[in-house]
Amino acid sequence: MSESDSEPRLLDVTGLNCPMPLLKAKKALNELQPRALLKVLATDPGSVRDFEVFSRQSGHELLESGRDGDTYVYLLRKKAG
Repeated sequence: MSESDSEPRLLDVTGLNCPMPLLKAKKALNELQPRALLKVLATDPGSVRDFEVFSRQSGHELLESGRDGDTYVYLLRKKAG
């Protein structure tokens, strides 16, 4: 099973404020293989817009963006190449 088919890597950035959630997500994506999944947990309300814009500009897919209580949950797929 390749990394892109496996469970997403989990990145918990709860408690961190802008721009740290996005910076840590960028670093985590750089460490992943192409098409691998990254699940990000954040509590910063500004992260919603940050991840939407980042996805459009970077080419990484924002597969899911939602909220679970006070936690924002994002699922990203690293771009293919």
